Amino acid sequence: MYKRKIENKLQAWLDDSSHKPIVVKGVRQCGKTSSIVDFARKHFKHVVYLDFREHPDYKKFFTPNLEVDSIIMRITASMPSAEIEPGDTCFVFDEIQDCPRARGSLKYFHLDGRYEVMCTGSLLGVNGYKTKEEEQEERESSIPVGFEDIVNMYPMDFEEWLWANGIKNLHIDYLKQCLTNETPVEEALHDRFRNLLHQYVVVGGMPEAVSTFLETKQIGKVLAVQRRIIEEYKSDMLQYAPAIDKPRIRECFESIPAQLAREYKKFTYTVVRPGARGRDYAGSLQWIEDAGIIRRCYNTEITELPLDGNRVQSEFKVYMADIGLLIAMLEEGTQSSILSGDLLSYKGAIFENLVADILGKMERKLYYYHKDGGVELDFLIRYKGKCVPIECKSATGNAKSMRTVLKNYDKYHIDNALKLGDYNIGRKEKLLTIPMYMAFLLTEV
Repeated sequence: MYKRKIENKLQAWLDDSSHKPIVVKGVRQCGKTSSIVDFARKHFKHVVYLDFREHPDYKKFFTPNLEVDSIIMRITASMPSAEIEPGDTCFVFDEIQDCPRARGSLKYFHLDGRYEVMCTGSLLGVNGYKTKEEEQEERESSIPVGFEDIVNMYPMDFEEWLWANGIKNLHIDYLKQCLTNETPVEEALHDRFRNLLHQYVVVGGMPEAVSTFLETKQIGKVLAVQRRIIEEYKSDMLQYAPAIDKPRIRECFESIPAQLAREYKKFTYTVVRPGARGRDYAGSLQWIEDAGIIRRCYNTEITELPLDGNRVQSEFKVYMADIGLLIAMLEEGTQSSILSGDLLSYKGAIFENLVADILGKMERKLYYYHKDGGVELDFLIRYKGKCVPIECKSATGNAKSMRTVLKNYDKYHIDNALKLGDYNIGRKEKLLTIPMYMAFLLTEV
């Protein structure tokens, strides 16, 4: 087990005397099940684990009624070894979206109060892509609005990757001090973090890919894990989407590397298929986003807060939620090119997606700024109470748009900016340059 930030959320949930059954929602293979089961076993004498995807027959425990004692009677009749004791038992419902009636039972477990319930859900955000029978079952199960606590979980973020590689809090505290004081990072540590960042680009944060890399150091084995996960995502697209949408969802998904290869990376449906129209493909793209596989980054009308209020709904870029999976979608050999620094034009797309990965796993919404006149800012964030633009440079380079924005305060209302790239820390007037590995420290809003 690697140290995961979800542990703090689970502990805060358990410590809250008014807590309800918890549902941990996230993309498949991000570590939800192992984290929840590990937490439950540490805090409860008995754990009853039901995986509805692996064992669809477990659905029968929740019919014909959802009365708690009746559910327990059915479970113990089929699973005689299950020990269930009031006050000391936690039920773990894995892949709860596959059993709507189990989710409906959360209300009754909460009102009963004798047992804790922890759940995982991989496709809870996916709406409108069920069969008529599944939709009917979901309606009849009465999803327990107000009787569940929902938290999000993501693949391992860059800080969790650092922990897995033996980086201690004292090292991270040192980076925070350097950022606060705007002083360069010592060379030895700077090189270590640069190397870890490049490895993270290739490996990403899917726990199985991380453990495979740390155990074997073989990129080929990591790639095999990542591509299997991608194929599982495609299987979900086939299993959960209606027939008419299946090819469109897959086309949208497979177009992402090509979308990012363009100079202006705005998502364009004609890249998905020549002549494609948004009205035909918008729902398919939404499916992939709701499944947690991608993140949208919206253009804004102006460079001012609130960013969400100024976003342009129809103009957005699409990034993979996990950088390692993007790299796995590219041709074999890209991994070694990244580690050796041999990439050329596509390198910018990779490092943009890297920053989207880091900011997204911090639960920041993603925004950028682009105007036809030529001014384009890779990202905009709320930082220390202001709208702050971020430019990503895979290597040293000029930030022409950034300079334009900073020189024209009356038009853009920007008085500080950040440039992330392969540098150490330094400031030139209103522009602070920081190493890209420090992006995860930009937490202050």
